[in-house]
Amino acid sequence: MKKLKISIISLIFFTMIAGCQTVKDKTDKIVEKENEQLSKFLGKPSSELQMELGKPDEDFKNAKGNFELVYNSKKYLVPCERRFEVNSENIVIGFVSNGCF
Repeated sequence: MKKLKISIISLIFFTMIAGCQTVKDKTDKIVEKENEQLSKFLGKPSSELQMELGKPDEDFKNAKGNFELVYNSKKYLVPCERRFEVNSENIVIGFVSNGCF
């Protein structure tokens, strides 16, 4: 009986670990796709970014003197923030995506 309990607990434990890895693999693929989609704006004018994503929720100058355009949204009640850094020539030079999947 004790061996049966240990076997069942082990089976449940390994199933949970395998399930977590599957979820991690799926989210990694989604994040990779998100980064690929956003990286197409690098080196492009900020007007092109705004044509596709619309008006940013926030825009401000950062410590480097570049503008940051911030887009906020929610998916499945999870907040998503996309930040784009734009230089003085209005060219997108970087981005960060948090919580977006």
